[in-house]
Amino acid sequence: MSAQKTITVEQYRSAIRRPAIQTETLKGLKLNKIRRRSTLPDTVEVRGMIHRIAHLVRVVPDKT
Repeated sequence: MSAQKTITVEQYRSAIRRPAIQTETLKGLKLNKIRRRSTLPDTVEVRGMIHRIAHLVRVVPDKT
């Protein structure tokens, strides 16, 4: 059984006055409010979504 890597993302800036595609990307990452965190699988697709809205979110380091 292999453990799947995960990545935790936190929204730290507002999506107000941002293009609709950025708002939809936040929703796709299960984020829509400041300080909300979401733990997602570490895949190429998720990394691409994070890259698209890197000015609104930050990757939270693991506490291990």
